[in-house]
Amino acid sequence: MDWENQTILVEFVLKGLSGYPRLELLFFALILIMYVVILLGNGTLISISILDPHLHTPMYFFLGNLSFLDICYTTTSIPPTLVSFLSERKTISFSGCAVQMFLGLAMGTTECVLLGMMAFDRYVAICYPLRYPVIMSKDSYVPMAAGSIIGVVNSAVQTVFVVLLPFCRNNVINHFSCEILAVMKLACADISGNEFIMLVATTVFTLMPLLLIVISYSLIVVNILKIHTSEGRSKAFSTCSAHLTVVIIFYGTILFMYMKPKSKETFHSDDLDATDKLISMFYGVVTPMVNPLIYSLRNKDVKEAVKHLLIRKVFNK
Repeated sequence: MDWENQTILVEFVLKGLSGYPRLELLFFALILIMYVVILLGNGTLISISILDPHLHTPMYFFLGNLSFLDICYTTTSIPPTLVSFLSERKTISFSGCAVQMFLGLAMGTTECVLLGMMAFDRYVAICYPLRYPVIMSKDSYVPMAAGSIIGVVNSAVQTVFVVLLPFCRNNVINHFSCEILAVMKLACADISGNEFIMLVATTVFTLMPLLLIVISYSLIVVNILKIHTSEGRSKAFSTCSAHLTVVIIFYGTILFMYMKPKSKETFHSDDLDATDKLISMFYGVVTPMVNPLIYSLRNKDVKEAVKHLLIRKVFNK
């Protein structure tokens, strides 16, 4: 290690799309609109799951928590990104970067665990409908949702290990926000230990919930195929189709982002970097935006709850 190059960093520079000024203005307008949709859509889902007594069930309790996580996750990254699009000096303080890493990773890993629990809920609802009220009682699903906060512990551990790394003079993060892998690459030290911790955490908090989802839906499919009538099969599948769609979008983007082969250095490497950043933006913005749309468009209970809520407001006036 070249200790002469080591320094105490007080801020990072977020590269983002600095090489594409016209794209920055376009994406500023686009992301701002999407962020408003995220707040309105997920805020509506949280409101109706609290205000409508018919939605006081495990599925909508989990859904309300998922919507809350989506709002928190996007709020940690989107506002600073919007500000950076309009700023000439795209910087973030070291402490601000640490907070952004912690909150982003905490919300992401917690959402993975929560999606796994939602899959288990759908499995019990379809495979054991008569025992569902007993298995998924309030004494069960509330601690399950609270247990998903273990993702916060994982985030705290990983963030602390990254913050303790020595950083050299290079403080340019090739990303829109303080993404933990992008920050780790700036360290002037061996980061193999950090990479191992991240690998273990990814296995526990991302792949284990995914395994639970795969097993749950495999058992769900087997049980659905045993139903003799097409109407019964359609009704059973409709109860989990929205969650399955969200899982495919969420995990599909993650797996594509982090498990695709690394691109070789070419003359168009900057373009490839921009593509990777846009995929990351898709994961961070589009997924939380479509979640409430999927659940509302494919769920009669949610539609009815929104309708009753609007009617109640109109008559109250």
